[in-house]
Amino acid sequence: MGQQSLIYSFVARGTVILAEYTEFRGNFTRIAFECLQKLPASNNKFTYNCDGHTFNFLAENGFTYCVVAVESAGRQIPIGFLERVKDDFNKRYGVGKAATASANSLNKEFGPKLKEQMQYCIDHPEEISNLAKVNAQVSEVKGVMIENIEKVQKSSKSRHYKAVLFLSPIRASCLLNYIRFLYRFLSVEKRLRFWSIKLRISDQRQSFIGQEGRN
Repeated sequence: MGQQSLIYSFVARGTVILAEYTEFRGNFTRIAFECLQKLPASNNKFTYNCDGHTFNFLAENGFTYCVVAVESAGRQIPIGFLERVKDDFNKRYGVGKAATASANSLNKEFGPKLKEQMQYCIDHPEEISNLAKVNAQVSEVKGVMIENIEKVQKSSKSRHYKAVLFLSPIRASCLLNYIRFLYRFLSVEKRLRFWSIKLRISDQRQSFIGQEGRN
């Protein structure tokens, strides 16, 4: 991966950019800010293409993490970069200082960290790409798990959906097996995070079995 694969990054609260970094000049900063202003107000990932570049955004809990990359960098490297930046930013600031910081006031502190993360992702593309794949798979499993649990909770009061209660433990078991498989590829920090997900699935599974027994 070339040295210019990741060319610009920022962290914003709403539409207020708190910290940014780039070594290059171009209209990509203006385009990235225009995209920021038009992002939906939801926790999600977004990618836009323009002039041979991708504008990648990760929005979560009122903060938005952005990186502009050349198209040849693909999607997984930029998304992996954004996940690393989000984790680093949350560790440093949480909801304290960042919640009241003014525009560009964190440049001196966090700008160099954006540079470090860019360089790390450029130097370790395979690692970042593989981790991004795992994160995407786990997010998909988590979404299915939450949807399944909500569906069962809504229908558990109706005898008409008794079959759903019977099948749900099986589905939960499949999810557990899949998470055990993904678990082997995660770092210690990621393992701790997904261990809590695994425990929640186990508790829900036992709850399903208990409800079926009472019925």
